[in-house]
Amino acid sequence: MATPKKRTGKASQNSRRANWKGSIPATTTCPNCKSVIPTHTVCPECGYYKNGFASIKKQQENTAVEPVKETKKAKAKKEVAEEETKAEETSQETVEEPKKTRKPRAKKAKTEEDTQEAQA
Repeated sequence: MATPKKRTGKASQNSRRANWKGSIPATTTCPNCKSVIPTHTVCPECGYYKNGFASIKKQQENTAVEPVKETKKAKAKKEVAEEETKAEETSQETVEEPKKTRKPRAKKAKTEEDTQEAQA
């Protein structure tokens, strides 16, 4: 392979690279759910492609959604979370005491004896 004799300058390099342009990918709408998707791809929303569903999992999700039964642990966690929210609400309802500010110290009144001692 040939090696260049001299280094390519920044201007030549940048002008060569300036001709490359990105293009916007072609999009279409899904015939099943009407969402915008790239062409020739399976719809990520519903799993539909051309004449049918491409993924069985997505098809099952779209046809029937069964309610999930709560386990005892999940119910207990839910109850604990509800109790915590109630406790937070009650604590917010209580009136907070105003912050105690520090009072400046009162200056001692100088008596005649103190002034005489200071002068002496």
